[in-house]
Amino acid sequence: MLTRGRVLLGLVLLVVVVVVGVYWYERPLLLTATGYAAHNACAVEGIAQRSDPQADLPENPLVPVLRTSSDGDRTAGSILGVLATQRAVLTEGFGCTLTDEAPTLPAPVEVDPGGNPFADAPAPAMSPEVEAALGRAFGDGLDADARAALGTRAVVAVRGGELLAERYAEGFDDATPQLGWSMSKSLTNLLVGRLVAQGRLSLDDDHLRAQWTDERAEITVEQLLRMTSGLEWNETYDLGTAITRMLYLEPDMGDYVAAQPLAHEPGTYQQYSSGSTTLLCDILLERTGSDANLPREEVFGPLGMSSAVLEPDASGTPVCSSYLWATPRDFAALGQFALQDGEWAGEQLLPAGWMARSTTAVDVETEDPGYGAGWWVNTLPDGTPVHPELPDDAYFAQGHDGQWIVVVPSAELVVVRLGFSPEVDDEGVVALAATLVDLS
Repeated sequence: MLTRGRVLLGLVLLVVVVVVGVYWYERPLLLTATGYAAHNACAVEGIAQRSDPQADLPENPLVPVLRTSSDGDRTAGSILGVLATQRAVLTEGFGCTLTDEAPTLPAPVEVDPGGNPFADAPAPAMSPEVEAALGRAFGDGLDADARAALGTRAVVAVRGGELLAERYAEGFDDATPQLGWSMSKSLTNLLVGRLVAQGRLSLDDDHLRAQWTDERAEITVEQLLRMTSGLEWNETYDLGTAITRMLYLEPDMGDYVAAQPLAHEPGTYQQYSSGSTTLLCDILLERTGSDANLPREEVFGPLGMSSAVLEPDASGTPVCSSYLWATPRDFAALGQFALQDGEWAGEQLLPAGWMARSTTAVDVETEDPGYGAGWWVNTLPDGTPVHPELPDDAYFAQGHDGQWIVVVPSAELVVVRLGFSPEVDDEGVVALAATLVDLS
């Protein structure tokens, strides 16, 4: 006959088994949350020099139990300080990497801000009409809650190569780097263009990975840029999806993406994939024999983007899909470089016509109408405008939580909008750009 003590012991053991089982089942989700928290805190404090990383955490049921702590260049994220711990390491010039040990990285190539004509330009004198347009972009006239939800932190506009407008939210200024998220993909397009112009790479290059001995060998550089590689992918930020596993669980993101099977014949189907862009940068380093300095050497340096940081994974490969930080004025230089089709300081740094090709949407079956090659475009293949209020030739870099670079070549206009806007569907950027076009 069982004693009461044995029954209680059995119940305790059962509860322990259930709790441990639930923990291990949910651990990938927990690691996604703690990885996000650790990387965010490391980068906000280490790159942006801000002391409020919690302000950049989107609403999530786990936020109240997330804990972060920093010890020099190392930041830990955990559940209640004990569970599912992830660590991020800050490296000078390269930002933060999710890893227990510091990644092996070169000394960062120095970038002279003198190459960016906006870096030290005086604040622009704005007309009342332009000031009013910026006011709407910042939510002037909205109540406090709506203005906070809009979350605009910076707007910089350039017309004809000169600063036209500029404004910052409290706690931010022209020296505060901000995360561009998927605007990193537009940078990657320009990086590829630099290498093509130098003859170090071709858009038609295939057989990109040694292990691709099947149909994946047919995937080209351009198909990775246009997200028509056909590699299986899931961009949904959820438990066990490809994007969350890549960003928060995989030390070598390029290898992880390269291991994905084909879901479609290369070149026949377009599916938005941060994996494609991250894999592409892994291939760029391999093909050029370069390292994490490649973006600094080929784009940041020539454009004088001295604030720019493209964070790497634990293998040392820049996460070209997601992790570009820069000040608003440096992002404006990126947009101006694109507007000028790669001409900078009297030198042609991209192949002639590069941006026209990059901002032409591919005419294949797509889940993402209007995606070109690293840039979103305003004219679909059938001629339909995406945003009728803007000129047909407009195109965009766009990133998570409301990051934008709007480029309108016909108006010689570049508009940068940075913020934290996870709760709004329309950050008002298109309306702002349209107003500035009309005021030209």
